[in-house]
Amino acid sequence: MIDVDIIVVGGGIVGSAFALLMGRRGANIVLIEPKPPATFADRDGYDHRVYAITPKNVALLDGLDTFNDADRSRLTPIQAMRIKANGDAHLEFSAREANRSDLATIVEHRLLAARLQQQISASQQIRLSAEKLIQVQQDDQHITATSANGEQWRAPLLVGADGGDSWVRNECGFATHIKEYEQFGLVANFRCERDHAHTARQWFNHDGVLAWLPLPAQCISIVWSVNAARATALLAKEPADFINAVAEVGDYELGAMQLISPIGQFPLRRQRAEFAVRGRIVLIGDAAHSVHPLAGQGLNLGLQDATVLAQNLGDKRLPEGYGDRSVLRRYERARAEPIAVMQAMTDGLQRLFGAESAMLAALRNNGLALTDRIGWLKKLLIREALG
Repeated sequence: MIDVDIIVVGGGIVGSAFALLMGRRGANIVLIEPKPPATFADRDGYDHRVYAITPKNVALLDGLDTFNDADRSRLTPIQAMRIKANGDAHLEFSAREANRSDLATIVEHRLLAARLQQQISASQQIRLSAEKLIQVQQDDQHITATSANGEQWRAPLLVGADGGDSWVRNECGFATHIKEYEQFGLVANFRCERDHAHTARQWFNHDGVLAWLPLPAQCISIVWSVNAARATALLAKEPADFINAVAEVGDYELGAMQLISPIGQFPLRRQRAEFAVRGRIVLIGDAAHSVHPLAGQGLNLGLQDATVLAQNLGDKRLPEGYGDRSVLRRYERARAEPIAVMQAMTDGLQRLFGAESAMLAALRNNGLALTDRIGWLKKLLIREALG
């Protein structure tokens, strides 16, 4: 039996960030992640899985010394956003309108994961375990986690950060509400004829949502959310036909396009654990909640989970140590509203723009056009999105 302050299950981006935040506060942590660590080399092509990280979370990652100087050339700021719906309706806003230098920063998954793992490996406060857990038990004082090889860890707190298919959530009896969108997200990278001008572009059509996110040079990463039948049809196309489909929906805004990555896909769902805390177990990130990717806020929510939980825990000078129930409940309450708002917003947008009703189409297009003309409303939306 090995005693630590916190057991973190899941060594992805959110779990790693939380472990590092708490390690810097003096906690002794075991980070359990059976999957092989992410690798990254400067010569690698751009990862087709990318994130639009808000300025608040960029500051978090910078505070953890995540990126070295060489990495900066692979981080791409978003300085403007253009949204178009069926017809001529559009909404445009810029960082300048929000008095910010950037709206967000595009970061590749593989780069971010690898750099966080480097910091984890260098930390004297964090132990790594690649053994798969098979049992979690809790009593009034401790959590005991047992791995497949008989290894046992004991701590006053266990944090489940093991993703959308969370073993911790399922094993420990967290009731979960799930909505399957019956859609898939298609992701790929392209080199474009024209410069993207650090502008993210998004098209809402009745058969899906297409986003173009800027990468370094004249490259972009796309996320195309479509129903299952449309996804199957697109994936069956020859590369040249797939490229043409992407360019056509995007109004050929960046000219000729060249596919420079494989095409990935993932199912879309909204899910949320009924409670984020159960005794001395707390869920963060996708283990606790997931949202439709049309707003690009999934990882941002998870990183804020990690930040707020670490701030509430502070250090172990608590009545019940790191598993103090009042502190964990305070964390749960603090995160409930932002998560509920984001889930409601993304779910509402998905249903609104997916509807084929002529009346709804007119309503959404007029609403988009009106928002574009009202300066204070645009600033409010930007402020809410950036936190």
